[in-house]
Amino acid sequence: MDPRDTPGYRLYRALSNLNSIDIEQLDDPDRKRLAEATTLLEQVGLLTRPDASKETDATVDS
Repeated sequence: MDPRDTPGYRLYRALSNLNSIDIEQLDDPDRKRLAEATTLLEQVGLLTRPDASKETDATVDS
């Protein structure tokens, strides 16, 4: 089975790519956007993981 067909693969790849960016070379607005994007992807990861609600008390602000 191709690992790209597993649930969460694209989410994992996006988060991995964001984490590999050298933030020291970014200006402040870009650092802020990168931090926000990383936080959002982590929150989505918690929501889409099977049995995530059983493991943590994750809440989502709307």
